[in-house]
Amino acid sequence: MSDFEDPEAESPGRMKSAMVATAAVAFVVAPLAVPFSGFDPALFPIPQVDPPAQPAGYAFAIWSVIYLWMLGHAVYGLGMRADDPRWDATRWPLILSLMLGAIWTAVASFSPTWAVILMALMLGGALASLRAAPEGLDRWWLRAPIALYAGWLTAAFFAGLAIVAAGNGILFGAVGWAWIALIAATALAVVVQYRLSGTPEYGLGVIWALVAIAVRNWGSDWGLVVLAVCAAVAVAIAWHRGRT
Repeated sequence: MSDFEDPEAESPGRMKSAMVATAAVAFVVAPLAVPFSGFDPALFPIPQVDPPAQPAGYAFAIWSVIYLWMLGHAVYGLGMRADDPRWDATRWPLILSLMLGAIWTAVASFSPTWAVILMALMLGGALASLRAAPEGLDRWWLRAPIALYAGWLTAAFFAGLAIVAAGNGILFGAVGWAWIALIAATALAVVVQYRLSGTPEYGLGVIWALVAIAVRNWGSDWGLVVLAVCAAVAVAIAWHRGRT
């Protein structure tokens, strides 16, 4: 080996942390190239205009926080924790999730069905990464940003699934699928939040979406409003009981 070669420059941890950083940048830049403001109603056999499963528009502002925090996570991991095995355990599933996220808006612009499939894989990767993240190490740089990302994806995936199912005329209609989405998202969120008791950011991401669904249906479907509020309370209770 040459005296000028850095043995750490080619380490697996450094390579993976660089991949996380690359995926995070692609993930953040992609929506600038292909903006997304909801599925095009014309892409469905039954157009979905203002679907009840979709959160109110203001809720999507959480992406700004997620993008910035994931960039911070990537930069900190590359600069400070490239060869830390505890960080390294989170990287492969997170790389998968972020790379799929980088193409998601482009796919969603022409195929809601494939977009929901990608979202399921993104959620699986985020949850696997979150599960591998240690509780006590660099919490605000490692566990917290992944948790917020996974929490929002939990609600977003089921909302997207409800919209696609209703738009393709499967069984229950838009309102019925909204009920199914809320119940399923809450069940998964309660299990995850209870098991990851030291991660309130996950619950916060889910609750943010659930409250926004209640706001979206305010004055038009009080049953969904009550269900969404009860769902948000259930996730909060799961976090509290998990802590204690």
